[in-house]
Amino acid sequence: MVSAEKDSNETTNTHPTIIGKSMRTVRSKLFQHDRAACVSDNLTGSLMELASRNNKSVKSSITEEQLLELSQALSDFSACSSDISGELQRLATVSSSQPPPAAPHVDGQPQPEHEPCLGFLQRESFSTEIIESISPEDLQPTVKICVDGLHSPSVAVKRSAAAKLRLLAKNRADNRALIGESGAVAALVPLLRCSDPWTQEHAVTALLNLSLLEENKALITNAGAVKALIYVLKTGTETSKQNAACALMSLALVEENKSSIGACGAIPPLVALLLSGSQRGKKDALTTLYKLCSVRQNKERAVSAGAVRPLVELVAEEGSGMAEKAMVVLNSLAGIEEGKEAIVEEGGIGALLEAIEDGSVKGKEFAVLTLVQLCAHSVANRALLVREGGIPPLVALSQNASVRAKLKVLHSSTVDMLLD
Repeated sequence: MVSAEKDSNETTNTHPTIIGKSMRTVRSKLFQHDRAACVSDNLTGSLMELASRNNKSVKSSITEEQLLELSQALSDFSACSSDISGELQRLATVSSSQPPPAAPHVDGQPQPEHEPCLGFLQRESFSTEIIESISPEDLQPTVKICVDGLHSPSVAVKRSAAAKLRLLAKNRADNRALIGESGAVAALVPLLRCSDPWTQEHAVTALLNLSLLEENKALITNAGAVKALIYVLKTGTETSKQNAACALMSLALVEENKSSIGACGAIPPLVALLLSGSQRGKKDALTTLYKLCSVRQNKERAVSAGAVRPLVELVAEEGSGMAEKAMVVLNSLAGIEEGKEAIVEEGGIGALLEAIEDGSVKGKEFAVLTLVQLCAHSVANRALLVREGGIPPLVALSQNASVRAKLKVLHSSTVDMLLD
């Protein structure tokens, strides 16, 4: 955003000073007050031509694959890191005879009891290094002990077993395969509804780690994990919600799972996480929404769940690193008529123009892509773009060779289409 000082300095005495707005906003105000002060005679002629082209059909050839190729800004959208919460580092330094660090009571329940003395499940040290040193011949009995522990009547034993499986599944694909074959998935899924928050957290993170192996995805979905993961999204700790979102994203890498995940009700709690989660939680929600919204029905669900408003707000949020990701999700939602209407209603055109004027190179790219979606077939939206003061930053963008070189997906006619 341009500073208020710059705004006031560049406003002439013939118009009221507009404080705290970008130059694009100032220009839009001046355009409404004095049209000639905003655009040259030549540009005005071009805009009149644009407004009269009601019957011209402009086809957008931008595909999801091209959008992904445009930038690496969403490189983490197509891959999921195990234990994304970083809680394993904490676990590796804490004796396994203790529960996770103290946290507020949940529903008035006391802190969980210490794990009972059950040999391996009560090992004093159980770090990643120890896991990596387990020999192949010892791995199977180790996993069996953990899986047996998941069936224990003791919550403490279940919690300990889930924590160990979580660690075992962190890095090694062979471990994930063995755990998947051992029947652990079917025993972990019920723990997603456990009233003990630590047990729930270990279980959801173990399933996240296991889901990174392609062969385990079907085991997880067939065990009824999707609805249970959505339950965690609604009721879990912040870390559990983050990892539940990541697990759903991992499962959504299988195309046929996208529709079923949306149909099970995942979209509204993901939007809630986008609204009120931590920075990490918002990023995880964005990642999962992006994957799910490649399906039309999920786009409709996202719009109905109110996803557009927080996405537009994130576009205007500086320094969070999420503006570009939010624009990519908005671009996806702009692919349906309901999405276009919601974006315009929530002030999306103005926010996208701010990104073109003040955002990063990648932000400018994504903003132009989304404006093309919004304006290609709508004279009303193009007229709104003009009223919002969008012509000068678009002209500047079209004349900037260094930026234009970055617009790999866009043909040279894209910006021209918005200006003609």
